Amino acid sequence: MTPPLYIAGVAETPLGEVPDHNELSMVALAAREALAEAGLRLRDVDGLFVNYMGEEGSVQVAEYLGITPRFSDSSDLGGAAFEAQVHHAMAAIQAGYCEVALIAYASRQRSRRSRSVAARAPAMGVPIMYHLEDPYGLPLPIGRYALIAARHMHQYGTTREHLAEIAVAARLWAQKNPKAWARDPLTIADVINARPISEPLHRLDCCLVTDGGGAVVVTTATRARDAAKKAVRILGAAESHTHWHISQMEDLTVSAGARTGAEAFGMAGIKPSDVDVLEPYDSFTITVLLALEDLGFCKKGEGGAFVASGALRPGGSLPSLTSGGGLSYNHPGALGLLLMVEAVRQLRGEAGERQVPNAKIAVAHGVGGLFSTAGTVVMAND
Repeated sequence: MTPPLYIAGVAETPLGEVPDHNELSMVALAAREALAEAGLRLRDVDGLFVNYMGEEGSVQVAEYLGITPRFSDSSDLGGAAFEAQVHHAMAAIQAGYCEVALIAYASRQRSRRSRSVAARAPAMGVPIMYHLEDPYGLPLPIGRYALIAARHMHQYGTTREHLAEIAVAARLWAQKNPKAWARDPLTIADVINARPISEPLHRLDCCLVTDGGGAVVVTTATRARDAAKKAVRILGAAESHTHWHISQMEDLTVSAGARTGAEAFGMAGIKPSDVDVLEPYDSFTITVLLALEDLGFCKKGEGGAFVASGALRPGGSLPSLTSGGGLSYNHPGALGLLLMVEAVRQLRGEAGERQVPNAKIAVAHGVGGLFSTAGTVVMAND
């Protein structure tokens, strides 16, 4: 049997709008805090995992932190990179390449004003084949997600009210989180009547643009015994990607999460009904709806009815987005790492007013690109 691995420390960087730091100093703050929770120091880190940070990757972050890791990984799967990097860290630790893996990320997207609804491929450095899609007027990335939402509505009868319920559920949780960026009351009517961005998605169907990031420490059971806070066991993890260009997505209503959910749950030996807390990626409301279906919390096409039942809200049958998510808490370009931070805090019983009672199993599900990538991690409170 493979020895168990643990998340022994988590931390957020400064959040919201951060004018007095750069990305490297933000990562350093989070790394030190997460390592302190794990009972470790920077000198103990021998595996470093960094998603894109503007110009920075694992080499630059290692230099700034003053460490020389034995194993490094700068895989870029967008918002799913961090769940995928837990998967990679598990493999590296089990193979003996490292013992203490630090997964880190920071972005000052809001301060840098770097995202535009009219962004085009050359600004992202990947112009290949976009000339076959951009002439049709699809803004990047929201236009691609709008296509997915429109297809789901056409095929399954999903409504704007169903999507709006996801934004409202996220806001209800955010109102319990003092760190959340958006905490004002929100109704389904507010979401529906908000300014259209790319039909059928309106402004409040879209994630925030903020600064933020965090750090997660993955390590062995032996090292986790010294943690200052309760370590959380990793039960399962998986990653996948299906396409980059939306024209190559085989079925607009099925994401890579259909594979990662089945694999991560299979590794963990659990069923969807065993999950107490779900932290799904919510770049847009439709992102959550597909995750619920693809991970098996409801059947394909039944996501709308599932959320309409109030399942995601505080007190619902599947508490989800408990930090407020990317829609109301924080979205620094890539949210997947912060999903794991919140899941760990829920399992430790540290979530304060938003704490889900008796949370024993939590799932963080990252999504990246143009619904291109997915990463799923299952965690347990031992």
